[in-house]
Amino acid sequence: MPSEEEKAKAIRLARAIASDISLYNEEKIRQGIEEDNLFDVLQEELEEGRELYRSRVSEELYRTTNFFERAIVDIIVRPRGHIRSKVWL
Repeated sequence: MPSEEEKAKAIRLARAIASDISLYNEEKIRQGIEEDNLFDVLQEELEEGRELYRSRVSEELYRTTNFFERAIVDIIVRPRGHIRSKVWL
């Protein structure tokens, strides 16, 4: 069972990866939200980020938590709630 310290490090890592994706893909993210295809538009970046995350945390932690997915929502999606999209309706 992963320790609390290991979990905290995994959360920080997931959030750092999501922050990098957000920083370097602002236009793609805006377009993806507006057109309701965010995960298609960012497929390559998200898969690369997920693989990086997976390579740096234990297999058990990767399989039993959703830290990376939560970071995507918290860092990439939620702060852009102001962008007009049918997703928010």
